[in-house]
Amino acid sequence: MKLLLTSAGISNKSIYNALVDLLGKPVAESSALFVPSAIYGVAGGNDIIRKVICGTLGDPFCELGWKSIGLLELTALPSLKREFWVDTVLKTDALLVGGGDCQYLTYWMQQSGLADLLPTLLERIVYVGLSAGSMIMTSYGTTFGSNSLPAETDKSLRLLAIAIHPHLDHEWFPENALAKLEKLAGTLSVPSYLIDDQSAVMVTSEGILMISEGKWKVVQPK
Repeated sequence: MKLLLTSAGISNKSIYNALVDLLGKPVAESSALFVPSAIYGVAGGNDIIRKVICGTLGDPFCELGWKSIGLLELTALPSLKREFWVDTVLKTDALLVGGGDCQYLTYWMQQSGLADLLPTLLERIVYVGLSAGSMIMTSYGTTFGSNSLPAETDKSLRLLAIAIHPHLDHEWFPENALAKLEKLAGTLSVPSYLIDDQSAVMVTSEGILMISEGKWKVVQPK
């Protein structure tokens, strides 16, 4: 298992070095697939996808100097023969899962069949999450309510018995102020990792390691 769960991408040298360590080789020698699907659950998502891929929004993610970079659109996968896309995924070095709506992303992870593949996949490749792409791997997710899914639809895949709360104290997200996230974390039954955009949670078979040049806090369940 090799996961790098970020708030905002590869935002500093420490997170970059952690990525290289997980890959076991330079980024320039590694292939990646970008999953943009979560952003469709957010208003204006289509333009955000273009900016992320072009490297003109936020921190490096797709535009990191990969040997090759492709798109894996989850909403298209159910209409394709499974062997057509599974082989491509298994041969990549890193899966880059972008941010947006956790509920929408979780739904399409499940509907596409990628969720079923993850246990095998995580033994072979590096999973790099950004915001919602990180949250869905844990026991806690959120939604913007912009989708038409039933309210009870899963908001995470619950593969890790922790919660990740990204964008700590970010000016764009007043609801992510430290005091508010601490209060929310206190209602959960798993440890909560509150991380700002200069922080990431690295998960391997050896355990959990914080990677940060910024601000973070772990809140234990009561």
